[in-house]
Amino acid sequence: MSKQIITAKEAADMIFDGAVIAANGFMMMSVADEVYHALEQRFLDTHSPRDLSLLSITSVGDGADRGLNRLAHKGLVKKLVAGHLNLMPKLQQMIFSEDIEAYNLPQGVLAQLLRDTAARRPGLVTQVGLDTFVDPRHSGGRINSISKEELNEIISIDGKDYIRYKPFTQMDFAILRGTRADKNGNICTEKEAAKVDALAMAQACHTLGGKVIVQVEEIVDDIKPHDVCIPGVLVDYLVVTSDMAYHPQTAACDYNPAYSGQSRAPKGAMPVLESGARRIIALRALKELRPGIVNLGIGMPEGIAAVAEEKGVSGFTLTVEAGGIGGSPLSGVEFGASLNPEAIIFQHQLFDFYHGGGLTQAFLGLAEADAQGNINVSKFGPRIAGCGGFICITQSTPKLYFIGTFTAKGLKEEVVNGKLHILAEGSIKKFKREIEQLTFSAKRAKELKQEVMFITERCVLELRDEGLTLTEIAPGVDLERDIISNMEFRPLIAENLKEMDADIFA
Repeated sequence: MSKQIITAKEAADMIFDGAVIAANGFMMMSVADEVYHALEQRFLDTHSPRDLSLLSITSVGDGADRGLNRLAHKGLVKKLVAGHLNLMPKLQQMIFSEDIEAYNLPQGVLAQLLRDTAARRPGLVTQVGLDTFVDPRHSGGRINSISKEELNEIISIDGKDYIRYKPFTQMDFAILRGTRADKNGNICTEKEAAKVDALAMAQACHTLGGKVIVQVEEIVDDIKPHDVCIPGVLVDYLVVTSDMAYHPQTAACDYNPAYSGQSRAPKGAMPVLESGARRIIALRALKELRPGIVNLGIGMPEGIAAVAEEKGVSGFTLTVEAGGIGGSPLSGVEFGASLNPEAIIFQHQLFDFYHGGGLTQAFLGLAEADAQGNINVSKFGPRIAGCGGFICITQSTPKLYFIGTFTAKGLKEEVVNGKLHILAEGSIKKFKREIEQLTFSAKRAKELKQEVMFITERCVLELRDEGLTLTEIAPGVDLERDIISNMEFRPLIAENLKEMDADIFA
C-alpha cells in the first residue's frame, strides 16, 4: 500500500489548535527540521495553530534556532514535557517567563514510557527519581509555578516506595526522521547518528490514534526487512526534504559516515584535547577507568574519550544514552553521536540496560554540590538545563565520578614545572552551602552503597559515610587559599591527604 507523500508545508497545515506533538531527536540528530520550519512559518503568517503541547524526550535543537527552538513563540506552544532542555534555550526563556507550562522528567523514564504507552500499560513503575526533584513528594518534575499537572505518584510494593510515571494519554502527531522510505512507508535510518526513540514514538502515537509523519532524504522502491527501523504500518505520511540543510546528521556536521557506522575513521581522528583544566580533569578521570561498560555524560566527561584514544587506553566500552555503544562519544553540539560506534540501538533499550545496573562506571558533569554530596545539574536561576539521563544513570550505577572545574566563569590556570597555578579564580563557586535543585541524592547513594568521587583540576573528593572528604590535592595548590576559601563549607580532610599524580601535570 503506497504511502501519501506530502510537503513540509502540507504537514504543518495538518496540525490543529491544542494538538499534542511528540518530537523525536537528540540535539539535531534524527530531527525533522523542515517540518518545524514550516510550522513556524505557518504560525508567523497566520497565528495558527495555537496552544500546542510538545513532548521531547531529549533536547531537540542546536542551542540556537533550529529544531523545537523554531516553535518558541508565545501562543504557539502551551506546554512542554521534556527530559532535557539545554539545547532549547528559546523554550527555556518561555518557561522562565511562565509563558508555557513545563515539566522535566528523567530522559530514560520518558523513553521507556513511550513503550509502555504503546502497550497500554498503566505507566512505568520504577525507583528511578526517588529523593530527587522529580519525586512527587518534592516538585514532581514541575519547573515553574503555572505547571500544575501531577505526572507521577508514589506507590508501595512489598513495603518499598516506587514512582509510577503515568502513561501518555494524547499524542496527535509524531514527527520523526529517517534516511530512506520505500513506497509502503517502511523507514531505514542508515545515515542517522542515532535512532533515539523513533520506533517507540511511532508505536505510542499509533496506539493513541495519532498521525505519524516521517521526514526522509528519498523514496526508494524497496528496503530489506532487516534494515527497516520503523515499519510502514505505523507511518501515515512521508515528507521528502527539499533541502538537506534541514536534514543534518548532527548540529555541526552534514554527514560523516563514521558517525553512523557506514565507514570507519582511522585511528587518531578524534581531536587531541588541549592543555588546561579540561585536559587535567580528563587525565585524572582516565586513571579511574576500568574494564567494563561505561557511560560518559554531556560536558566535561566528553574529554575522557579523547584522552583515552590519545593514550591508547583500552579494555572498556563507552556508551552514550542516545543509543550508541562502542567507539568514541563526540562532544559539544555533537554529543549523543559516536565516532566508529559498534552498535546504535534505540534509546529506551539502552536505558533498560542502565536501569538494570548494567554499567560498570559512569562519568558525569559537576555543576553544584553541597556538604552532604548532593548535586544539582538541572536548574540554575533562569537556565533550566533539565536532568536528561543523569538521574537514570546515577541511581543505577555502582561507581560514579562527577567531574568538572572547581569554580566556573572566568577560571584561568597554567601548569609550570609540573605545578598547577590558579591565575584567575572563577566567580562562581560550585561547592555551595545549598544547591538550587536536587538532581542527585547523596542519602540515596549511601543507601545503595555506591562509590562516589568528585574530580576537579585542583583536588579530588570522595563521598564517605561521615561526609564529603578531600582526598587529593594538585601539586602547587594551596589547601586554604585555592580550595577551602572557594567553598561555601569546609569539607572533611582525609588523614592521608595525597598529591594528585605528577604525570597529569607533565
